[in-house]
Amino acid sequence: MAAFGNTTEDNEASEEEEVVVALMASSELDSDDEQVHSLAQLKEKVCGPNKVKLEELLFTFMDECDAINAKYCKLKEVCSNLKRDVRKLEHANEILESERLKVDEKTFICMKTLIN
Repeated sequence: MAAFGNTTEDNEASEEEEVVVALMASSELDSDDEQVHSLAQLKEKVCGPNKVKLEELLFTFMDECDAINAKYCKLKEVCSNLKRDVRKLEHANEILESERLKVDEKTFICMKTLIN
């Protein structure tokens, strides 16, 4: 029997806490003209704006994610183009180095013939 009495007291205490929290929240909602007739109505009234705010934040977050993803895709494309350009420039550099070696070889031969 003692255990039963404790649970009832715990339930009453938790209900009292809920009422206190709900009353505190209702003071924030004084701008609304609707009257609250029960604790359930008050809880719904308190939770409602929070749900709306969370939805707004979620949609804002999703929009920002989409914008970041779009920027990422553009940057990825730019990087891909830059890598392609670097490969072309490296290939052109190899060709120029090869031609420079040929010119250096011809210059060496000319210098050798002039000296002799």
